Amino acid sequence: MNIVDSLYKLWQSTGIANFIQPADPTITSGFEQFLHQFGSPIMILLCLFLLWLGIKKEFEPLLLVPIAFGGLLSNIPVAGIADPNGFLGIIYEAGIHKGLFPLIIFMGVGAMTDFGPLIANPKTALLGGAAQFGIFGALLLALCCFGFTLPQSGAIGIIGGADGPTSIYVTSKLAPELLGAIAVAAYSYMALVPVIQPPIMKALTTEEERKIEMKQLREVSKREKIVFPLVVLGLCIIFLPDACPLVGALTFGNLCKECGVVERLSDTMQNALINIVTIFLGLSVGSKLSASQFLTTQTLFILILGVLAFSFATAGGVVFAKVMNLFSKEKINPLIGSAGVSAVPMAARVSNKVGLEANSQNYLLMHAMGPNVAGVIGSAVAAGILLALCN
Repeated sequence: MNIVDSLYKLWQSTGIANFIQPADPTITSGFEQFLHQFGSPIMILLCLFLLWLGIKKEFEPLLLVPIAFGGLLSNIPVAGIADPNGFLGIIYEAGIHKGLFPLIIFMGVGAMTDFGPLIANPKTALLGGAAQFGIFGALLLALCCFGFTLPQSGAIGIIGGADGPTSIYVTSKLAPELLGAIAVAAYSYMALVPVIQPPIMKALTTEEERKIEMKQLREVSKREKIVFPLVVLGLCIIFLPDACPLVGALTFGNLCKECGVVERLSDTMQNALINIVTIFLGLSVGSKLSASQFLTTQTLFILILGVLAFSFATAGGVVFAKVMNLFSKEKINPLIGSAGVSAVPMAARVSNKVGLEANSQNYLLMHAMGPNVAGVIGSAVAAGILLALCN
């Protein structure tokens, strides 16, 4: 091999020579041809934008930053970092494809969650259930109007639960080819809760309804808090075993928090363990942001359906709260129904903020936490239903 051939081979191994792909004669669409040739540079720019959102705007930075960086790594030409035998490919196979990382994160969520407001006012669990309407509404739209398969529609619908780990878990089981788009949509809309929800909440309620004040919640005993996760798990075992991986992880974390005898385990789940797994989960999800998987018309449809699912979920909780008021002596402020989505505690804070705008003495945060934590359980139950229906 002469020096010219050696230099040419060296040139061919560089990123510069491989960023732009040669034209594919089998692709007839000019736009698709453009995406094929310039996909990697486009995705790198998109990942840099996601990094900017996470760092500058603080949009779910704990996950958006590693997801975006994983996307950068997956679009480096030649390196093969996201290939099955690459660094990110190995992490993805172990943690996402097998469903391990979302379950560990659910343990941490359980260890950080106080179910006291839900126990003190059990009827708010209905609001968490009503908010899951967005999941099944988006499923039907994806299936009937956008041409997705039933498993793909189920994976898209779960975005309406506003729960990133649940979305990742369900998608990895039903439609792993859509994981990158669904993960980005789920976490983006979770970060945009303060933007998306208030207009919907105000459109569906009157000024008088937003001013409704609710009584202070009763104090919940330690015994009730210990028994609650066991009861939830027991009901799940009886009625919906498919949801037990998620619900079991959640209730185990919560039991460790509330029992008071395993503080070290609870502290580990709340801090070190969930932080370590969040890093690996974000990077491995980012590995699915390669140009060939992300730059498709399917991705655009997923983003549209995702925001519709989230909007339907918000509206479902608010409207059901208004229905409950027709049959209840003690009125519920309908604003807390919007917290039935699983974005804890951001959705509850948004309910409180909008309530204070209508009535400066109207503190709804603890009342909104009831449907909010019910939404966590509800999204896990919905995930179990989808796995049973769509697998």
